[in-house]
Amino acid sequence: MNAVELIEKSQTVVRPAMQSGDTVKVHVRVKEGDKERIQVFEGIVINLRRGGTRASFTVRKVSFGQGVERIFPLHSPIIQKIEVVRSAKVRRAKLYYLRDLKGKAARMKEVRKTPV
Repeated sequence: MNAVELIEKSQTVVRPAMQSGDTVKVHVRVKEGDKERIQVFEGIVINLRRGGTRASFTVRKVSFGQGVERIFPLHSPIIQKIEVVRSAKVRRAKLYYLRDLKGKAARMKEVRKTPV
């Protein structure tokens, strides 16, 4: 291991396994002035970018009729936890086509995961 890999390994955090199409709840620490609180951002994972400590994922939700996307660094300390609410069967790695769909057309076919 070189020096960069050694430092990156110490900064990685264990996160649940997720993939594109999963609906997730991301609990984010938000700092407002001198106070800190937890804000939940729930939406569909449309993009996963791998890469060790540089890994990130994009979550999309529709809020008051307006599409909102947020990119989270996977190993960021501002993320308290990630909950996978449900999984969907998708045939693409990047679900950018959801940006053009509305209402029922944007639904995903849910897949029940059996506990192992």
